[in-house]
Amino acid sequence: MRKKWLWRTLAVLAGIVVVTIVAFTVSPWPSALIIRQVFQDGAKKVAAIMAPYAPTSGVDSVLDVQYAEGSTEPYVTPSSFTQLDVFYPTGTTEPLGTVIWTHGGAWISGNKSNNRSYFEILASKGYTVVGLNYTYGPEAQYPTAVFELNQAHKFLLENADKFHINPDAIVLAGDSAGAQLTSQLATIITKPSYATGMKITPALSPEQLQGVVLNCGVYEVTSLLGQKGILGWGDDASLWAYTGDRDLVNSAAVAEMSTIHHVDGNFPATYISGGNADPLTAENSKPFAAKLQSLGVNVTELFWPDDYTPPLPHEYQFRLNLDAAQTALTQTLAFLDERIG
Repeated sequence: MRKKWLWRTLAVLAGIVVVTIVAFTVSPWPSALIIRQVFQDGAKKVAAIMAPYAPTSGVDSVLDVQYAEGSTEPYVTPSSFTQLDVFYPTGTTEPLGTVIWTHGGAWISGNKSNNRSYFEILASKGYTVVGLNYTYGPEAQYPTAVFELNQAHKFLLENADKFHINPDAIVLAGDSAGAQLTSQLATIITKPSYATGMKITPALSPEQLQGVVLNCGVYEVTSLLGQKGILGWGDDASLWAYTGDRDLVNSAAVAEMSTIHHVDGNFPATYISGGNADPLTAENSKPFAAKLQSLGVNVTELFWPDDYTPPLPHEYQFRLNLDAAQTALTQTLAFLDERIG
């Protein structure tokens, strides 16, 4: 009797293992949800680091503004994915230079609220700052997010007076996957053939876009493929969830997302940074900065020596308890002052 019970138990456990393996093999959802939880936990910790540095007064906000009806993809909750937050100095009556920020999260997680303290800091310096949400994977697949973000730009232009936006003084900004999306939107705006290939009409004109701020981003997406270990698994799973492509090496989406191969000399003035302990810096940020410079683009770069201590991780710019993050903030504000101040 005991043996039968043991064998049945082992059979059930084996069945669970098989089902789990199959689930991870045939769908991006299980992996994406695990990775999302890890990113959400990390974002909470970084938000807690930023919070003490946010101004306690002097900044007004309008939160959770719906900019579009949302995706028609399954599982999407429109009210959360297609919303934006706006921040500006208290008492503002005139249009201000505007920073439109796209959050990171490996294309499968993140929220505009994660960076609220940072947005409030920028707004306290005299800017209108907008944080955007968008539908990420696997709830919706590429290029849904790109089209939604472009919709957000259109909505902001249509409501420029209401939100104190100077439509002729706009900087697009982003971090991590949000930096990739920002670089893609800037390419859409400044390179008509790329926009045509994506079948998208940019809401912003090149004359309105005065610059981009890119932190810890990905611009050669193929550099993430085939890596070993847990990070390699996470990159592949995230991209599968976002693009819907299992064969990432031959993915048209991955090729299109790799903006280092699409930018030209019309790309806007760029501030770009990455930490010395972030592998994306050597593989993506530095090569992208070099590519833009070779095209004659005005580039302000902030990189750190390999032996700089403490080592600066991915998204170091939000860890405002670090001297390097304070330097990055100062240089970001200097860039904004030059472009839209």
